[in-house]
Amino acid sequence: MTMDPSLARRRFLFGAGALGASAVLVGCTSNESGADQPQQVAQGGGDNAAKGKQVIIGFSAPAADHGWIAAITKNAQAQAEAFEDVTFKATEGTNDVNQQIAQVETLLNDKVDVLVILPFDGKALTATGQEAMDAGIPVINLDRIFDTPLAYRTWIGGDNYRMGVNAGNYIAEQMKAKGVTNPIIGEVAGIDSLPLTQERSKGFKDALAKAGLKVGPRVAAEFTVETGQKQTANLLQGAPKLDALWNHDDDQGVGVLAAIQEANRTEFIMVGGAGSKAAMDHIKADDSVLKATVLYSPSMASSAVSLARLLGQGKGMGDLAEHEIPSSITTYSAVVTKENVDDYLDVGFS
Repeated sequence: MTMDPSLARRRFLFGAGALGASAVLVGCTSNESGADQPQQVAQGGGDNAAKGKQVIIGFSAPAADHGWIAAITKNAQAQAEAFEDVTFKATEGTNDVNQQIAQVETLLNDKVDVLVILPFDGKALTATGQEAMDAGIPVINLDRIFDTPLAYRTWIGGDNYRMGVNAGNYIAEQMKAKGVTNPIIGEVAGIDSLPLTQERSKGFKDALAKAGLKVGPRVAAEFTVETGQKQTANLLQGAPKLDALWNHDDDQGVGVLAAIQEANRTEFIMVGGAGSKAAMDHIKADDSVLKATVLYSPSMASSAVSLARLLGQGKGMGDLAEHEIPSSITTYSAVVTKENVDDYLDVGFS
């Protein structure tokens, strides 16, 4: 089944303008049963775009040694700068768990109003997040989740399982359209020991199985260009024919494409993952086997900062009826193709 473009585009947008719009919903005014009951209408925090109470937001993330992580930090900084009422205190990114814990402790001592934390290791940072919450400092847990909801006020992140599902659905649709009844479908995963990789692979396998298809040759890389190239070369050597290939990560996808070009293979289509600008440029130009990418967008960092601001100001989300910010928000893994790529270039990361 082809995805409704309007559904694919239905995403949370947390910029000042999007949060500022308060929905006006007309309640029932007839004499029907229940008409005299209170109507729950979306009021949220009122005009969220207006300048409000000054909020100090502390931010901590891993080292920007990967395009996606680098974009996370840049997006958070840019979103904070868009608000006159936000002071942004970011630590230097690190992949040392103990150093990240120490950096968050420093932010706590600096008495920030809200924390946004993308932990290098969610389990290892859980106690620190809980310490902040116990001290009355709300925590936005970004993407890599803590071990307990007690350690955060709100979690926002991507949907790894749905990412795999949507990649599988797209490939199944393309195989059906091409009349390929028994396709050979390859997979270049990320680090196999990570839960996110396992979830992506499970979603991919489940979606293909629902369509009566299966995953064929599979290798695991390490989210780097070098490992993507090496592992894809190995896969291609062992698979003289492919009909489709899913690569979990567009950063390692640079190496994946390089291996494909070196092998002079053009008989299959490829789907990427995460939504890099380079991948979107290839899709738009239609100059390679890469025909689509499934979003896992670092725009979630911008949303996290906007949510932190609203928490610090005691506001809700303008388009929701609830007075409080939700405790969990999962972004949607839209499929970006040549037909809709222009709609998503703004969230492509370098």
